[in-house]
Amino acid sequence: MSYELIALLMFASMMVLLMTGQRVFAAIGFVASGAALLLYGQGGIEMPFSQTFKLFNWFPMLTLPLFIYMGYILSESGIAEDLYRMLHVWCGRLRGGLAIGTIILMVIISAMNGLSVAGMAIGATIALPEMLRRGYDKVLITGVVQGGSSLGILVPPSVVMVLYGMIARQPVSQLWLAGVVPGLMMATMFVIYVMMRVRINPKLAPVASEEDLNMPMAEKMQLLRAGIIPFLIFFSMTGLFLMGITSLVESSAVGATSATLAAAYKRRLNWTMIHETSRKTLAISCMFLWLILAALAFGAVFDGLGAVRAIESLFISRWELTPWQVIIMMQVSFIVMGMFLDDTAMLVIVAPLYVPLVKILGFDLVWFGVLYTMTCQIAYITPPFGYNLFLMRAMAPKEIGLGDIYRSIWPFVLMMALTIALVMIFPQLALWLPEAVRGY
Repeated sequence: MSYELIALLMFASMMVLLMTGQRVFAAIGFVASGAALLLYGQGGIEMPFSQTFKLFNWFPMLTLPLFIYMGYILSESGIAEDLYRMLHVWCGRLRGGLAIGTIILMVIISAMNGLSVAGMAIGATIALPEMLRRGYDKVLITGVVQGGSSLGILVPPSVVMVLYGMIARQPVSQLWLAGVVPGLMMATMFVIYVMMRVRINPKLAPVASEEDLNMPMAEKMQLLRAGIIPFLIFFSMTGLFLMGITSLVESSAVGATSATLAAAYKRRLNWTMIHETSRKTLAISCMFLWLILAALAFGAVFDGLGAVRAIESLFISRWELTPWQVIIMMQVSFIVMGMFLDDTAMLVIVAPLYVPLVKILGFDLVWFGVLYTMTCQIAYITPPFGYNLFLMRAMAPKEIGLGDIYRSIWPFVLMMALTIALVMIFPQLALWLPEAVRGY
């Protein structure tokens, strides 16, 4: 049996196991371990163990539980809720102001959290009921929350980019910086879209009533303090890291500590919240560890088979595809897989194939990491099985049905696709900031 056929059988076996509903890490790890034993005999059993020690030697792995803990404690302590109230008061007089404020809130939460789930939870449970109560169109605001929450995996400190950096062996700081400009571009497009929609059809977003906003200026200024804590947390974590004062691991520790101190300052830190936050952090962190371990084992077997070279030969020599056509095929595959899998599962499945091939084709791996992350955003909210669609259905008020959720996302999908096209045509949109900071 040829090595190409073995590689194809491995990939097909993994997909079949995933379709049966098996856990992602179990399906990938089983195929990797079984293939190692069949190909290399009893010595192949050492392969998963060697990948385990490689995993434990990656110091950036320490950042994952700390970033996840930080996000959960900010959400549980109500700091994000305080931010929303501030934005409601200050943006309420602008038509569509609450929707615009929600997008801004999602960017801020992304800068504090790094996961899309936290933004989705806050938007669905806090922002959506408030906007519905004030007469906003439910399709418009559902799209705003879904599109805005997807920024969590692009704006630093993105946990997905940390994972990509570890698997692709790229500097996390460069990946974070590369995501800043595309992330802000996307958020700006969202804001412009909302402003245009409500200008064309004012019924979609009524202006807040005087009763809601009848507040003395002194109280409004006090509400601005809600933005100080998130700024301090973001600066203490990301700012110190980008200035070279703290390492990546130290930066995550600073962020987690700052979030805990902020919750204590707000008098919301208690044992119940700590227990719940710690339990959720442990569950998510263990899932990430198992996924990365399975991906490393799978990649080691794939590498030994020469599968990457075989795929390169198939795409370039036999099919005569250009490097750009190969990149576009990869992007399409991300969207298709994203209908069934989350971003982490997609990454660990395709990284053994795509990352070495992208390097062989001569593309920048930091740039490709941004493309991958943005394509994941589209995959998250693409019917029929987009990951965030069902999260929204589970958390949204009962007035919002699945049909509303499906109809709401298409303008945001088009804006995300436009951003991806711009980053592909003009790679410096992603690479300019990392190069500028590195040169400085």
